[in-house]
Amino acid sequence: MRRIVLIPVLALAASVALAETVPELFQKVKEQVKAEKWSDALATMEVMDTEAAKPGNTQFQAPLEGPLAFYRGVCDANLGNAAKAQADFEAFLRTKPDAGIDEKMYSKKAVAAFQAAQKSIASAGPSITRAFAEFKPPAAQKEPVTAAWGDSAVKWLMTDGEKSAWAAAKTDDDRQAFVDKFWKSRNLEDDPSFQPTFEKRVAFADANFGQGETKGSLTDRGMVFVLLGPPTYGGRRQLKPGEDKSQDAGMSSVGDHDASNAQQQAIAQAAANANKISGASGPTKLSSGQIASIGDQYAGPGVNAPSSDNDYQEVWHYRKDLLPKGVSYIQVDAVFITKKGYGKNVLQRDPDVLATLNAAKQKPS
Repeated sequence: MRRIVLIPVLALAASVALAETVPELFQKVKEQVKAEKWSDALATMEVMDTEAAKPGNTQFQAPLEGPLAFYRGVCDANLGNAAKAQADFEAFLRTKPDAGIDEKMYSKKAVAAFQAAQKSIASAGPSITRAFAEFKPPAAQKEPVTAAWGDSAVKWLMTDGEKSAWAAAKTDDDRQAFVDKFWKSRNLEDDPSFQPTFEKRVAFADANFGQGETKGSLTDRGMVFVLLGPPTYGGRRQLKPGEDKSQDAGMSSVGDHDASNAQQQAIAQAAANANKISGASGPTKLSSGQIASIGDQYAGPGVNAPSSDNDYQEVWHYRKDLLPKGVSYIQVDAVFITKKGYGKNVLQRDPDVLATLNAAKQKPS
């Protein structure tokens, strides 16, 4: 029995080892899709992403972006992940807007997801990325630093130590000295663009993501935007029953991170992964207080989120090239839920999202 199990495993390992080049891996993906081995094809595409990012292989990234997005859509659709498949096909259509799908060759699930992506693309306005590139922030005005500075969008960047130091700054001179040091630690001599880039993101978020009286940069979408920038691509669709991750407590915009030990462990592991930016070989053991603080650092404006009349989810997809240094994920999806009685554009605080946001606030080394 044991030999029977090991033989195909060894054969699979050998086949992966043989497919050493990106073109060979791509050919393997096509064969796996044709054979309807959806999970295997997705796994091979992850290997392709890793290989294409290596020195000497980067020329493959742009040509393969569209085809891989299409094949991901086919695989995700046939695995029952309709929302993910639609997002994949939307990414493909952004590279080939006039493309179609062969309804005789692909399953009804894949065709349905592709058609949904076409409708979404057709009805969508300018992409966030293009809108941000074209955005002209208002001219910066030099103003005295006040105690309110720490409550602005910079709070998403501040470490626990910096928050304590800011709270201890009681005079205008102390606050100005803190702010000068704060930005100096993040604007490297060979790349002084961190502060102006951050401030442009804040201005864009304020102009586009405001909710009621809450400034856009202080909402959940604003928080993700100022830390990670515009996503690779994004989309919105109606929310189906069972797809939201709202807690029984209802209106919390923070999320109940103490709901179970399993969830705490997942968040702790995510934080450990994010903290391995320095190259540490093993995971970092976190205390229960540190685990809880991971979620609290990214809480939205207040405890009660505003209600909404329509139920939908908005997904921002970040591919690896946009993720912070040290994050090993191939892609991270920030999901925002809008649901009557729950909230509007409430970020779902999944472990991979928390880890990515935590990595984004790390000071450059």
